[in-house]
Amino acid sequence: MKSLRSLPVRGCVLLSLFLALFASGAGIGLPQAGEPPAERPPCCRTAPTNSPPTGGSLYQLESIWTSDVGARVRLRVLEGRPQVVALFFTHCEYACPVLVRDLKRIEAALPETIRPSVDFLLISLDSERDTPAVLAEYRESHRLGLDHWTLLTGAGDDVRELAALLGVNYRKDARGQYSHSNLITVLNARGEVIHQQAGLDQDPAATVAALVKEAGSVRAK
Repeated sequence: MKSLRSLPVRGCVLLSLFLALFASGAGIGLPQAGEPPAERPPCCRTAPTNSPPTGGSLYQLESIWTSDVGARVRLRVLEGRPQVVALFFTHCEYACPVLVRDLKRIEAALPETIRPSVDFLLISLDSERDTPAVLAEYRESHRLGLDHWTLLTGAGDDVRELAALLGVNYRKDARGQYSHSNLITVLNARGEVIHQQAGLDQDPAATVAALVKEAGSVRAK
């Protein structure tokens, strides 16, 4: 994967957002006081570590995303655990339900000793319609538990940037549907791409093997 250090940093805009959130008492990527950690998805439980992202890490991105529980976070809050990532949209008529089902198949195929160490990340391609409330309804209807599943929506430019880095192509048609790559990506604990599964209804064995290897590596540290 190419180094991400050459990506433009929208410093002034992000600083303004941070100051506004700080002034209102809301942190980016930090749990809110009084809310039990078990009732928050992985993106909203812990602050990022102090170690700098590697040259190939997606966690270098400074874009800010909103989760279905309303928290505004950077992807770096997911650091420290393997992530299974897919881009989707809730109004998808065919591919996305199959893609989510494939993610569930991967989750179910993980050994019981590894499953608690792996998280799943769905990021919407549809910045206009997939509001946090819509994502929350999708989580409930598809039974995506808070313990290991994060659902995020973001600005169109940020989605385009992330999609390009993941190798996901997409295009919106006149009906508001998106034709897109059906790609499942495994990130290691540092946010680096270590495996990708292309297509729908694929055998998850290779993806599971990559996750088992990465989870074992994290435990060994």
